Amino acid sequence: MKVGIISLGCAKNRVDSEEVLSYFVRNGFLIVSEPSQADILVVNTCGFIEAAKKEAIDTIFDTLKYGKFTVVIGCLVERYYSDLVKDIPEVDLFVPIKEYPNFGKHLTKALEEKKYKFDKLEGSIDKDKRVLSTPSYQAYLQISDGCDNFCTFCAIPLIRGRFHSFDFKMLQDEIRDLASKGIKEIVVISQNTSVYGQDLKGQNVNICSVLREILKYDTFKFIKLLYLYPDQITDEFINLYKENPRLTPYFDVPIQHSEDHLLKAMHRHGDKKLLINLFKKIKKEVPNAVIRTTLIVGFPSETDKDVDNLVSFIKDIRFDHLGVFKYSKEEGTLSSYMKEQIPSSIKTKRYNKVMKAQSAISFSLNQKRVGEEMNMLVTSYDEDNMCYIASCYLFAPDDIDGKVYLYSSKELEIGQIVRGKIVNASVYDLDAELVI
Repeated sequence: MKVGIISLGCAKNRVDSEEVLSYFVRNGFLIVSEPSQADILVVNTCGFIEAAKKEAIDTIFDTLKYGKFTVVIGCLVERYYSDLVKDIPEVDLFVPIKEYPNFGKHLTKALEEKKYKFDKLEGSIDKDKRVLSTPSYQAYLQISDGCDNFCTFCAIPLIRGRFHSFDFKMLQDEIRDLASKGIKEIVVISQNTSVYGQDLKGQNVNICSVLREILKYDTFKFIKLLYLYPDQITDEFINLYKENPRLTPYFDVPIQHSEDHLLKAMHRHGDKKLLINLFKKIKKEVPNAVIRTTLIVGFPSETDKDVDNLVSFIKDIRFDHLGVFKYSKEEGTLSSYMKEQIPSSIKTKRYNKVMKAQSAISFSLNQKRVGEEMNMLVTSYDEDNMCYIASCYLFAPDDIDGKVYLYSSKELEIGQIVRGKIVNASVYDLDAELVI
């Protein structure tokens, strides 16, 4: 039998999808990329905010049009299992995250009920077994799941549960395996990478232990880490970047806001003073640091003055990259019960104001990159612009920050590492030329 998978949402969801693919491969299924060729289609959903939920529902109905045996898993199913089973009976099987250990049992039963002929299915989804869906030069390393921060706007603890680190020995084996595959860009992910190991009693490991393990292998040329919680970034962590140029100096630190009363209402740890001191320290100790953050506008009780202060804050810090979310009222979260909810039109106005300010900052910082040379990883070829797309230390691995358009008179290979020079810059994207 043949199986295809559609994975929505974040990189952590993608790793889950890779573990699901591994289960099917271990049971003799053939993976196909064209849905019409599959016997079974799996949709791995996101259910984090309203826009993601809508995309997931739309994708489920689009998938059903193929008339295949359809399995829906992931965060949306974890949050709304009963409603989905009732409202979309056309789906053959829904599996919430907490039932992943019993995935094989549920799949077997559903296939039998639909009179499918198949060989006996064995095992289940396993955290240390996956089939990489990323390009041959890149892989994600998920080091933990869940979250204990319980921010009042966030549904992740409701979906993924309490924070739990993955066994360090398992990560060591996985890092070794990725190195043996010749992976050049490894991306460390978690809901909160900062506190890895704090729950592993007796192992005496932390996020620095993971990074030091990765540094043992020369094959990893880009070592990127995402999702750092600001008050849990230690001096040891910053010094590790200072002392190891092989660590890509990309600091992804979501802060959500700058104003103390809103940070408190969000149940964020720390305050504006902590944030200012943290970013100053990072820039001082790691001069080539690239700092990205995400913000929320329109959180309950936010005022126009708060947004003015937020704009002043980002102008002072000068983030290299910044994303903004309009507050989404998520059922089950504490903030959904708060008074002083902000109208959608005001959220949009504030979103535009912050993004306008950040656009000017991004353009200014990118202009200063012109003339800079750096190592680049060739990721694809752009037929329209007749140039290559490349990854470098400046951007996240998923193009969310922007792209590098690499022009070369010489033919390059996908996955090749070359030297490029920035020759032009816009608000988000950079043009580069191959340095011969």
